[in-house]
Amino acid sequence: MKFDSCSIIIPVYKSAEILEELIAALDQVLPGICPEHEAILVNDGSPDQSWQVITELAKRYPWVRGINMMRNYGQHNALLCGIRAANYPLLVTMDDDLQHPPAEIPKLLALLEDGYDVVYGAPEQENHGLWRNLASQFTKLALRKTMGVDIARKVSAFRAIRTRVRQAFASYQGPYVNIDVLLTWGTNRFSALTVNHNPRRRGESTYSLRKLLVHALNMITGYSVLPLQLASLMGFMFAVFGLLVLIYVVGRFLIQGGSVPGFPFLASTIAIFSGVQLFALGIIGEYLARMHFRLMDRPSYVVADQTSRAAENETEAEFSLLHSDRDG
Repeated sequence: MKFDSCSIIIPVYKSAEILEELIAALDQVLPGICPEHEAILVNDGSPDQSWQVITELAKRYPWVRGINMMRNYGQHNALLCGIRAANYPLLVTMDDDLQHPPAEIPKLLALLEDGYDVVYGAPEQENHGLWRNLASQFTKLALRKTMGVDIARKVSAFRAIRTRVRQAFASYQGPYVNIDVLLTWGTNRFSALTVNHNPRRRGESTYSLRKLLVHALNMITGYSVLPLQLASLMGFMFAVFGLLVLIYVVGRFLIQGGSVPGFPFLASTIAIFSGVQLFALGIIGEYLARMHFRLMDRPSYVVADQTSRAAENETEAEFSLLHSDRDG
């Protein structure tokens, strides 16, 4: 199956050694899928020579565009930048390590023709260690609660998206970005299929156990009120517990004429209530911090440089927009 045009969005971090192989693989596949195509390589503040490699690739391949971020903002922030820069109605996001085979792209795009707006390419199994797999499952559970759709358990960085969905989050501005949650702002037509995922050829994943857990917590507190609801529920449960303790103490005094003996009982009750209060205050503090960062108007990303072709395309787009406004 062929499509008129498509954009490939690839966030890049510490991938200088494999980018040339990745673009060569895409060059073998994309012409047979989309006569018009582009690959947008978003360098997410890589400390290696990734940007220099991207610049050279953009000179050799007319369909390659490069965007260089001011610093490392994170994978999802880089994806947001690339998605906003896409020129074609269909786009595919993929990793820069060749774990997502370019040969699988037609399967994702073909499923979009069935009326879906987002299609995930899920691996048959996660090829990580025990703790990494557990953290990944926790992240997907958090994502499922945040997205509110069952497809969240099959979420992958290998996605095919109708570019029009980005209109739903065109004005989004904030340091905490999760593309999968933002996609739910524009559609509920999600699907997934199992595709081949290759083993990593070079280097190792930058997503450690700690980063995955932090990402999950940022996602929950950034796009959901679930933690506040849990804090409210815990507060209600312990309030009921406290009321039952009071009834027990008063009832014992009225029936037996004496108070409940034992300092440990009183101390443990106070400790429980204090812990719950501090837990709830911590959750509220997280939300206040998010509000504080939003009020600071911190950007999701800042572009430091672009390849000449990308800069020319952007200038032409601004020129066309200006003249269309004048004609209107």
